[in-house]
Amino acid sequence: MSRLEQRFAELKAEGRSALVTFVTAGDPGYDASLAILKGLPAAGADVIELGMPFTDPMADGVAIQLATLRALDAGQTLAKTLQMVREFRVDNQTTPIVLMGYYNPIHRFGVEAFVAQAKEVGVDGLIIVDLPPEHDAELATPAQAAGIDFIRLTTPTTDDVRLPRVLERSSGFVYYVSVAGVTGAGSATTEHVSSAIERLRRHTDLPISVGFGIRTPEQAAAIAKLADGVVVGSALVDKIANAKTAEQAVGDVLELCSALAQGVRGARKA
Repeated sequence: MSRLEQRFAELKAEGRSALVTFVTAGDPGYDASLAILKGLPAAGADVIELGMPFTDPMADGVAIQLATLRALDAGQTLAKTLQMVREFRVDNQTTPIVLMGYYNPIHRFGVEAFVAQAKEVGVDGLIIVDLPPEHDAELATPAQAAGIDFIRLTTPTTDDVRLPRVLERSSGFVYYVSVAGVTGAGSATTEHVSSAIERLRRHTDLPISVGFGIRTPEQAAAIAKLADGVVVGSALVDKIANAKTAEQAVGDVLELCSALAQGVRGARKA
């Protein structure tokens, strides 16, 4: 079993959802970002999404756009992001790490070199928001051949005609974007999420994680009762933006992660 399969299987046996946290690699700087990454599991993160900074993050709202700019200004590169995963794996061999971002930096890096290095440093999955299934040969196929899961995004506008194509070669888990729009947008109602998950389960046996607009422990707990995973990103990234020092950024992110984890772990799935 892959680390993602193992983690979701363990949590299913426990009867609870996963807390999936997103932070941008290199935000607010390499050392602080690495400290956050290393601290997230102890703070309650079950799965970590690590954003690969890119100059044109079209699916992201202001919070993550600014995080990307901070990281790039601090000198973050795709090579440094892979190095962060390598350093994380020195002390943690169990927490799944998913790299999330856009195809352009990977294309420039070289797909073959990227897949080989990602596998070698301990990356478990990829979420590439601008590569639809029609372009599987570009990255999804070589990544999965190397044992790296390729996780698809589905949205409220992915209808029943399109959905089977989107899910056909998905692996790891399915990421349901609960609102139409960019990251950090308003949150969906639990009724909407419940009906969306029911529809997705008719098409896939993969775990379903729900993200976009989840910011508080209370919201996380409500979604955790319905989904296999709860994704929180912009709220954590905002803690970095509002911190006066790198040390405060690390502490504030991990404190919020802990509160979110308590919300998720206190919510038993229906």
